Amino acid sequence: MTWDERYGGEDYLFGTEPNAFLKAQAHRLRPGMRALAVADGEGRNGVFLAAEGLSVTTIDASERGLAKARRLAAARGVTLDARLADVAAWDWPRGEYDVVAGIFIQFADPALRDFLFEAMKAALAPGGLLILQGYRPEQVDYGTGGPPHRENMYTRAMLEAAFGDLEILHLEEHDSEIFEGSGHGGRSALIDLVARRPSA
Repeated sequence: MTWDERYGGEDYLFGTEPNAFLKAQAHRLRPGMRALAVADGEGRNGVFLAAEGLSVTTIDASERGLAKARRLAAARGVTLDARLADVAAWDWPRGEYDVVAGIFIQFADPALRDFLFEAMKAALAPGGLLILQGYRPEQVDYGTGGPPHRENMYTRAMLEAAFGDLEILHLEEHDSEIFEGSGHGGRSALIDLVARRPSA
């Protein structure tokens, strides 16, 4: 099933509220920051960032998802720069964003994941923050969200290796209950990362 098909209904597959971990990082955000929400689907996380006063670019490969993101933004009284983008082929900016958010980009196989991690780091401006939440391999056993592919999931060692050239501010593995629409719900094997690109 394509993402356009998954986002085809009137309901929001992952709900309209932001990811809980992203919301918990609100204290790190400042109005006027430039933010990139990667593979943001129907826009719940980009809309949250915009409501915090950030200037937000949201990208996704689904035109239906982006249309719903624009509707959600309008309903919340915020503006999004919503762009149709295949993350594997998009002309990724360099040094442009103060915040890059990647929430559950679990569709990416190991090769695409490695590319995305590098592209997301490169998109950060000096001092910029990377905010990432993903599933750990144990998530496949829970079956409460994400694809049934352990190789697509994240481990602490993987994130430490991928982002070791950034200042890691927060890295935590945990099992928690999440409630994100019909797409994610229940006990989940999670890993959270906040890292900062050096200022110089």
